[in-house]
Amino acid sequence: MKILYAIQATGNGHIARAAEIMPYLKQYGEVDVFLSGSNNNLNYPLPTKYRSKGVSLYYNNQGSLDYGKIFKEFSLFRVWKEARQLPVEKYDIVLNDFESITSLSCRLKGVPSVNFGHQASFYSHNTPMSPKRDFFGRLILKYYAPATTYVGLHFKRYDSFIFNPIIKQDILSSDASDKGHITVYLSHYSDEAVSAQLKKIKGIRFEVFSKKVNTPTSDGNITFIPIGGSAFNKSMIQCHGMITGAGFETPAEALFMGKKLLCIPIKGQYEQLCNAEAIKQFNVPVVKKIDDNFSNIIGGWLGSPQPTPLVLTHSTADIVEYAVGVAKGISPECSRLKPVKHIKGCAA
Repeated sequence: MKILYAIQATGNGHIARAAEIMPYLKQYGEVDVFLSGSNNNLNYPLPTKYRSKGVSLYYNNQGSLDYGKIFKEFSLFRVWKEARQLPVEKYDIVLNDFESITSLSCRLKGVPSVNFGHQASFYSHNTPMSPKRDFFGRLILKYYAPATTYVGLHFKRYDSFIFNPIIKQDILSSDASDKGHITVYLSHYSDEAVSAQLKKIKGIRFEVFSKKVNTPTSDGNITFIPIGGSAFNKSMIQCHGMITGAGFETPAEALFMGKKLLCIPIKGQYEQLCNAEAIKQFNVPVVKKIDDNFSNIIGGWLGSPQPTPLVLTHSTADIVEYAVGVAKGISPECSRLKPVKHIKGCAA
């Protein structure tokens, strides 16, 4: 059996998840990867056969989306051409982790596909959504990568086709400890904006993961560490708490290990605002932005109770088996995996 696994490579979460899924997916057949996007910091050995600039997200230094750069890098002609050329019809199964070109190609050629990943969970009316009226954000979640069926991943099983997060094996097999430091991963902020506030907090060590440095660099109570490799996992496993965006994989791993968690959603990214609503259910504070009061917020957070731990109800092997079954049309729950007509709160 031939499997095409399309992965959105904007950000690190999709690629990290793909690396965990790949050994299980290969048990079902030959896997080719279509990697789309150009804004990530990880380098996993995936069997990449097709590569595209895709539609990437970029950020400025103050925690917001950089729409100017996003639209500058976007080419509708290129996307259409690549969708026509991508040979999705040659594969028995097409799994799509929120990748728009593969989705378009499947629709143009009438090829079934499964939207498999975190964004697929937003096709349920039960999934927490941001109360903010963001028409464009809701439109992206609904139409960016539509598929024939959906297998979602989220912090809780909000619906029958939604499963728990896929946690990295390094995290699953670790003995979490508390060495007292705070791990910080805020790729949508500059190092300077983050450090200006963290330096105000005396007696607390921070390990900040940075796109700027090539080797660990110390500056007072802050150690800047390059993103990638095993250093991030080690820091998170041994930390007292974690400060990060309102993405999916990193908060899920922190909650799984019972770490204190503070989240700062990317301004203007609707999906992260929705994630923040779900994260709040774990008694995790969500902060709008880093400002001059940020050091006081951290002080209060450090004295707050531990968050509610995340519980895994299915293994990675179980989830992949289910997704493959759905793609082949033999899952016993396939009849309950029909795409909904619209996302909650958004007109069809």
